[in-house]
Amino acid sequence: MSLEFLVLQALNGLTFGALLFLVATGFTLVFGVMRIVNLAHGALYLLGGSVGISAAAVTGNWIAGIVAAGAVVGVVGLLSERILLRRVRGRELPEVLLTVGIALVIADLVLAIFGGNPRSAQPPEPLQGAASLGPVTYPVYRLFVILFAVAIGVLLQIVHHRTRVGAILRAGVDDREMVAALGIDVDRVFAAMFLVGSVLAGIAGMIAAGLLTIRPGADTDILLFALVVVIVGGLGSVAGAAVGSVGIGLIDAFSRVWLPELSSFAVFAPMAIILVLRPAGLFGRSSG
Repeated sequence: MSLEFLVLQALNGLTFGALLFLVATGFTLVFGVMRIVNLAHGALYLLGGSVGISAAAVTGNWIAGIVAAGAVVGVVGLLSERILLRRVRGRELPEVLLTVGIALVIADLVLAIFGGNPRSAQPPEPLQGAASLGPVTYPVYRLFVILFAVAIGVLLQIVHHRTRVGAILRAGVDDREMVAALGIDVDRVFAAMFLVGSVLAGIAGMIAAGLLTIRPGADTDILLFALVVVIVGGLGSVAGAAVGSVGIGLIDAFSRVWLPELSSFAVFAPMAIILVLRPAGLFGRSSG
């Protein structure tokens, strides 16, 4: 086993982990702040990729695709929260069933509007080509995905722990009534967080279009991985989403090479172990 092989597989795992982080962090933030298990999150990723690919093709600008993906999915997510989810807030089963229904509707609309053929997006010219990293040569776009995810993670951590908005969010989770008594519109703050989570899912879909194909069923695939990430890392924790994403990404990359017939088991086994040993996740807080 050569050093080049290990470095290459590690980079592949980090790239996939970075993509998982972009999806999972929105998922885990929405749950951490609003206690909503948004099972439509994968469908928002699919919608973002589909819209972004089309926008980039029409405008000839990849950045326009990113902006369109984030904007459209953000609006769809916000409308879903304001019009539908707000009416069943605090009731877990109706929330789960409603988000499943939203996911099915979005997936069917994407299929009807954009078709069922796998689609992808060409990265912009500065992000094409390859860079030399010691013993390996690696695509520049994949390195960009890793760096972009790191930047988003750092930004979210700063906002969550170093700003007034982050303090309001943390306080709103712990004691919503007290925050409301201080004159803060908690509903508006929570809606803003749902918007942020949706925008991240849309952007992740467009970024994924440069690595993978966007196709019917991609929403379910990415949602399953995101669920594993947030269960391992801990619901509501950005740091947990980062650690879980990196871990699952690396496990997936190496297991596909070493144990291809057991790759799914290798990915889901850590989740089962964490659920048994630490149900709240590595960085999650127990409800008790």
